Amino acid sequence: MSFTNKVVLVTGGSSGIGASAAVHFAKEGADVAIVGRNVTKLDNVARECAQVGKKPLIIKADISNDEEAKNIVQQTIDAFGKLDVLINNAAMNKAGSLLAGNLLESYDAVTATNLRAVILITSLAAPHLIETKGNIINVSSIGGTMVPMPGFLAYCMGKASLNHFTRGIALELAPRGVRANIISPGPVLTDILENSDNEITWDNLKTATALKKIGEPSEIAELMLFLASDKARSITGSNYVSDNGMLLLR
Repeated sequence: MSFTNKVVLVTGGSSGIGASAAVHFAKEGADVAIVGRNVTKLDNVARECAQVGKKPLIIKADISNDEEAKNIVQQTIDAFGKLDVLINNAAMNKAGSLLAGNLLESYDAVTATNLRAVILITSLAAPHLIETKGNIINVSSIGGTMVPMPGFLAYCMGKASLNHFTRGIALELAPRGVRANIISPGPVLTDILENSDNEITWDNLKTATALKKIGEPSEIAELMLFLASDKARSITGSNYVSDNGMLLLR
């Protein structure tokens, strides 16, 4: 699947799924813009991309900050002149529960990145995607359809909302030739646990899957390549689950 002359914008591009996506699209010839807060990690991803394709545009930004988020699309357009694929991948979790009394605090923190920023960036990107008949890939989670434990409630509410948002924009943008799809991973080996204040471990997650394993970021990146390609030209508003059978055991 060649993405030569295509421009791909990836949020959360400094590690995990986003970093893998950047490398995979670069390898297929795309011009890639990667967004993240950690410049050192972004530089590392940029070097990986340059080894297999073009060096990406690095955009340092905290997407939960509206002003910084607004600049992301414009910097990409300024650098490449267009946008073909938007990958909303950035996400975080902050534990909170109803009985602990911190659910609203958790919800506000989580949805600022996992939902509000996606809506803002997608709104700004939409006119450019209409011009290129491009597409949107929103990285959700199986948490959008189930709540594994109380501490993940805000995260799961945000992902459920993201799923509805994606289906809504898929319907709205279809007449303009723009596709929008969801990828819902189960446990994937990223740094989200290290950056979260939940006590769950990778071993806990592994035993909760039917295949008894943790997914790799490259598996999700390869699915992104398919959904962003013409091979998926008839697919929009769909939710692709890659969870090693975790939902089968719920």
